[in-house]
Amino acid sequence: MTASVDTGETATEGAKAATGNLITVRDLRISFTQHGHDIEAVRGVSFRISPGSTVALVGESGAGKSVIGQAIMGILPASAHIAGGEILFDDPKRPGVVDLAALDPDGRDYRSIRGGRISVIFQEPMTSLSQFHTIGDQISEALFLHRDLPHKEGLKVVEEMLHLCRFPNPAEAVKRYPFELSGGLRQRAMIAMALVCHPALLIADEPTTALDVSVQAQILKLIKELQGELGMAVLIITHDLGVVANLADEVVVLFHGEVMEAGRIRDIFETPQHVYLKGLFGAVPHFDMKPGERLVSPADLERKPDRKPAKPKARRAPTQSGPLLELRDVSKSFVARKGGFWGTSEPERVVAVDKVCFEIRNKECLGLVGESGCGKTTLSKLIMRALGPDSGQILFHRDNTVVDLAQKTEEHGGELNRAVQMVFQDPFGSLNPRMTVFDIIREPLVIHGIGDRQEHGERVQQLMRQVRLDPRFLNRYPHSFSGGQRQRIGLARALALDPNLLILDEPVSALDVSIQAQILNLLKDMQAELGLTYLFISHNLAVVDYVADRILVMCAGRIVESAPREVLFREPVHCYTQALMAAVPYADLERKLDVQSLGAGDGMNPKHWPAPFTIAPNGAMEFLNLGEDHHVLVASGTTEKELRA
Repeated sequence: MTASVDTGETATEGAKAATGNLITVRDLRISFTQHGHDIEAVRGVSFRISPGSTVALVGESGAGKSVIGQAIMGILPASAHIAGGEILFDDPKRPGVVDLAALDPDGRDYRSIRGGRISVIFQEPMTSLSQFHTIGDQISEALFLHRDLPHKEGLKVVEEMLHLCRFPNPAEAVKRYPFELSGGLRQRAMIAMALVCHPALLIADEPTTALDVSVQAQILKLIKELQGELGMAVLIITHDLGVVANLADEVVVLFHGEVMEAGRIRDIFETPQHVYLKGLFGAVPHFDMKPGERLVSPADLERKPDRKPAKPKARRAPTQSGPLLELRDVSKSFVARKGGFWGTSEPERVVAVDKVCFEIRNKECLGLVGESGCGKTTLSKLIMRALGPDSGQILFHRDNTVVDLAQKTEEHGGELNRAVQMVFQDPFGSLNPRMTVFDIIREPLVIHGIGDRQEHGERVQQLMRQVRLDPRFLNRYPHSFSGGQRQRIGLARALALDPNLLILDEPVSALDVSIQAQILNLLKDMQAELGLTYLFISHNLAVVDYVADRILVMCAGRIVESAPREVLFREPVHCYTQALMAAVPYADLERKLDVQSLGAGDGMNPKHWPAPFTIAPNGAMEFLNLGEDHHVLVASGTTEKELRA
């Protein structure tokens, strides 16, 4: 390809049209070549980005959002090519207007722009950063490629950028490797790498999808602050309308490579016109949902008029109050690797679950929320008997018998394995790619010696219908299905043994909002139809609010607050619960995050909790009953009057 930089009539006209815009995308078409045929992934997309503004590309997986970002960066995969259109870049620090679509992606001109004037933050920082190089080396590499600086001065610039990105102890951080950092710090390192050359445009591709709600709020705040300090424009690629409401000035809604609707943020949120955009808003769970109100995905809005929509089902109270599972003072710790030279120092013991007590009542959905590292998944592994607790009891009630799952008993082993099943977070990684759907769902029946092949076939078809999948797909492999369909397959496999308790570990965190809505509705329907009991683990409070009857809030290995969902969200008492709720981005322009106060409080850090909530070193803590089945963890002897003072 050859560059088109103000040398001909077309470029001159483009320059005039692009005046005032940093990026002007016109009728962009991108195709992928597969088996000798071109498949058009982006179909005539047009939008603009003004200097210093924030534009959001919104849509589900496969809409073409990331492909457009890759086209602007000149990093399209080998199988893709720009089939038509223009990407006009009017850089105030460069003469003339450049058509990026006409530049050679491997040429010198593009390399001087990529990383220097246009930078990108990718979705998953762990896979985007090299594990063999320090943070300082990776950030300085981008700097030295675009600026002629002495090595010592370059490292000083890197430290200053890490400080600007709110990195604790930047001088020490430059020596750290990515695996030594938390998810939030790795994402900050990616931001520092993208901004070290002070680009005119930052492309943020799902920058907060893999992060906890509190870390997400911090990253959104950081991007907002850095944008103001550096005067750069931002193109944010996301499917999270809460993120859009808090960052964007303009919105472009994509579906199957085409623009469905575009406009100013207020017009998009207050008067959405397209049925797809209305469906996206209806698919987002929020705290203000009325009793019996259901999530509505775009697919629900597009169904034929002669089909009646599903009747909303009111939130169902548990039919039996007795416990199905009880945890009594359950603790679990792990030994970290030895430190010092040749590992000569004493190993450090990390407490993952600390004296946890709660019960799961029969036929209820119990939500468990908290940040990464708080002990949620460890707790689920203890219940599944994948790990053994250091102390405490895990009592399972079934058929007038009580069995302690903490004790490895062969007598009840097979029966308990059938009674408690799990649905995992990653719908693709949890399915064997070499097995057909039929074999995947049938496998638990084979392992437990239940029925013959004919009975297996009937049972598998029944399960496929229960999770709303066509039994004709049984001979296909997991890669043939979408993320939502794969999660339904995982759910069918978990139901094969007729379990009493389903542990759902972040079952929708990897899904788009519309697919998430379908899975959440399916879970609610199946609970009502089959009388299931759920332990629903998530860091998304709005999702838990939609599905759960009661909610437990976990931090630093302990349950710090528990209450029925309507009580907890109406009146959160613990400072950690309040901080979590304050960090949730709403898809509402009237309820934006208070970016000035985010991080100012100490509710997220147990070391800075106020006196009633401070976890005592000697463990002298107790649950204070506030009425309405609402309990909060406080120092022993604390009264409700003192707590509310």
